[in-house]
Amino acid sequence: MKLGVFDSGIGGEAVAEKLRATFPTAIVHIVNDREHVPYGLRSQSEIITLTDKALQPLLDDTYDIIVIACNTATAAAIETLRSRYPDQLFIGLEPMIKPAAALTKTGVVAVCATPATLTSTHYKDHKSHYNHVRFFEPNCSDWASLIESGSLEQDRIEAVITSCLQAHADVIVLGCTHYHWIGDKIAALTVGRAVVLEPSNAIASRIRELLRLSDQPQPE
Repeated sequence: MKLGVFDSGIGGEAVAEKLRATFPTAIVHIVNDREHVPYGLRSQSEIITLTDKALQPLLDDTYDIIVIACNTATAAAIETLRSRYPDQLFIGLEPMIKPAAALTKTGVVAVCATPATLTSTHYKDHKSHYNHVRFFEPNCSDWASLIESGSLEQDRIEAVITSCLQAHADVIVLGCTHYHWIGDKIAALTVGRAVVLEPSNAIASRIRELLRLSDQPQPE
């Protein structure tokens, strides 16, 4: 099995590592667009153009599945990509709204994501199915660029997570793969108070599902 992974920056590396561990016999190649990272403050048309261009090395008909390991690119571009490349299987990353809505006991879910994700029609459509849940969306607009440069300080993380807890969120969704690099820090801040969700495990399940539907051999 051959898998392609795309992210605007370093976030996709964490996803690729997880896939290599889950599917040890698979070939996993990753491409990124660090020249234009972060995507979160760009327009939808910009994101589509940049994502399509960056993906070209993976669009040679040799990849069983391409993972769009970027919530922002998924929200803005995945439908366009599926339309332009109908013979290629794509998996996108989306904020884990459904499991978060099922888990919350306070009725408040915090979604840490980029402005482009939070304002996308894709995200709003998902959120609209859970009117019984209040979605708290803290300002994480600078997180991706700070993580990319290795300069996101602990006090900035603490300030955002504290605001989530003060809003009574008992589930915190990490809606950007960049944030996976600080997942342990967030989990330490929320222990006993909130569950932290990120989609790495769900990606492997979706890969197996797509391979089954396409009648391709499934890895052990």
